[in-house]
Amino acid sequence: MKKKGQVKFVQKDKSLFFPTLKERVDSYFEKNHISKYANTGMVIKTIVLLAVYIVPFVLILLTNPPFGLSMFHWFIMGFGLAGVGMSVMHDANHGAYSENPKINFWMGSILNLLGASTFNWKLQHNILHHTYTNVADMDDDISDKPMLRFSPHSEVKSYHRFQWVYAFLFYGITTLYWILLKDFVQFSMYKKQGVNNNTKAQNRVSLLKIVLVKLIYTFVVLVVPTLFFSVPLWQVACGFVLMHFVAGIVLTVTFQLAHTVEGTSHPLPNEEGVIENNWAIHQMNTTVNFARHNKFISWYVGGLNFQVEHHLFPKISHMHYSEISEIVKSTAEEFGVPYLENKTLWQAIRSHIETLKRFGKLPDLNEAIG
Repeated sequence: MKKKGQVKFVQKDKSLFFPTLKERVDSYFEKNHISKYANTGMVIKTIVLLAVYIVPFVLILLTNPPFGLSMFHWFIMGFGLAGVGMSVMHDANHGAYSENPKINFWMGSILNLLGASTFNWKLQHNILHHTYTNVADMDDDISDKPMLRFSPHSEVKSYHRFQWVYAFLFYGITTLYWILLKDFVQFSMYKKQGVNNNTKAQNRVSLLKIVLVKLIYTFVVLVVPTLFFSVPLWQVACGFVLMHFVAGIVLTVTFQLAHTVEGTSHPLPNEEGVIENNWAIHQMNTTVNFARHNKFISWYVGGLNFQVEHHLFPKISHMHYSEISEIVKSTAEEFGVPYLENKTLWQAIRSHIETLKRFGKLPDLNEAIG
């Protein structure tokens, strides 16, 4: 991975697409006297999703249910965990939840309840993914993973031909890997790559926070039920794995449907580290919406099915994406810029599977930017 700043976007032709779009979106909020941040609906959503995550755990502690019912509680917690991550933490760590930075900080810190590091997440997602979307070796959100090939520019292995089958198993262990190892691997990697340019003293504090968060999370979720509420450890362990498997699949599939699908491009910088394109148009070429008109999906996934709008306006709360999507789409059509979308969830999933198949069969690096 190149160091941050070594890859730049230089537009070949001056485009008024994004300035025009930004003016129109700003005008929408001004004319309707609407805040770009969270509204009452977002506050209610926050409470509901936190309850879906926390209440089943409290019931397990207080009632010590039989194994089947206990697994059902953990199963529901998995959806709560994913929902909180997509709908609440995500907005907050983009600074989109509230105009007040302190509220964003505390709502973003909900990630700690999931056993993960806010510090690493912001580096991986806000900086690398949002800046270098679908750029091989730069976008750490979409980079190849062990056994999985997400870029047409990386080496094909023989087992990749089956990745469309086994990918979902690996998706299921994503959050387990995250809370156990990923934060430590990333912490070391980002220091070496220059993505994390904090001082040694600052990094010592950050690392200590990561360790403490994981110790507290592990103690509360795995130890407290057994030590203080007599829930069998094996039952807690089974539920813990089930919860994270559900959350891992939901989170990863939702995210992959926005970038690893048919129609997206995967541009490479030239020898000077330049991608010859306007940054905003690059986002339009590498990002896909799905199920825009499905209200339940839009509510649950925190507007991540409006990835086009999110990538262009990450500091606007996802509660407004449905409305501004019409502005984005019409402006894109006006300027001849692609507006990529799959109409339904199942159409997007099929497109993702077909893309996994295609990337699994590529014999070499000769595919240009497909």
